[in-house]
Amino acid sequence: MKFEDEVAGRIGANGKNAKLQSDARALMDSSIRAGYSYNFSWLGRPIIQYPQDIVAMQEIIWRVQPDLIIETGIAHGGSLVFSAAMLELNAACGGPNDAKVLGIDIDIRAHNRAAIEAHPMFKRISMIEGSSVATEVVEEVRRHAAGKCSVLVCLDSNHTHAHVLAELRAYAPLVTIGSYCVVFDTIVEDLPSDLFPDRPWGPGDNPKTAVAEFMASTSDFEIDRQRDDQLLISVAPTGYLKRTR
Repeated sequence: MKFEDEVAGRIGANGKNAKLQSDARALMDSSIRAGYSYNFSWLGRPIIQYPQDIVAMQEIIWRVQPDLIIETGIAHGGSLVFSAAMLELNAACGGPNDAKVLGIDIDIRAHNRAAIEAHPMFKRISMIEGSSVATEVVEEVRRHAAGKCSVLVCLDSNHTHAHVLAELRAYAPLVTIGSYCVVFDTIVEDLPSDLFPDRPWGPGDNPKTAVAEFMASTSDFEIDRQRDDQLLISVAPTGYLKRTR
């Protein structure tokens, strides 16, 4: 049996392993309470992601070979730097030489902007300050995406149902066939409401509920269930949306 077949078999078994699934849910609950995702950085910038999702994005970026990655939500810029570093590696291995990352955030704080602009990977990064769902911002992003061969989208800004649904409607159409729209923090739906006492989102109003409404209205995407079974520990269950048509 090929190694790839063994991996596929293990991943498939994960989805049927009730104890493993239960243990993973318990770990997500306790680790989110502990602020676990804030413990990591990428090339010196805080990335605020789980290592499993970072590895998943690496696999996707290598497979898709995007010449544009669109990211909503910048924070400290670690994810932008990560994506730019992956594009740099792709280029070194024969991928697109001019691939770029475009980040959008309603508030790019001055110290974060300065650190991102001073980073060696900034040569592949552009940023837009403004609401990701504002008409003028969406139009600017569309101009960046025009003529690109392969586009990957990551949504990780305001996590309310309405905002994420608006982002999906604006940016999912830019995703090229075979690539992904990754919706982060769908895990909110699966966690106790007391984890979000000072947030406008929570169970019933979050990225996962937005994904459900979006998927009910389109046949262009499918949820990558194999990715969920592979990761187990992830802030984006049912959030890896692959464009198939």
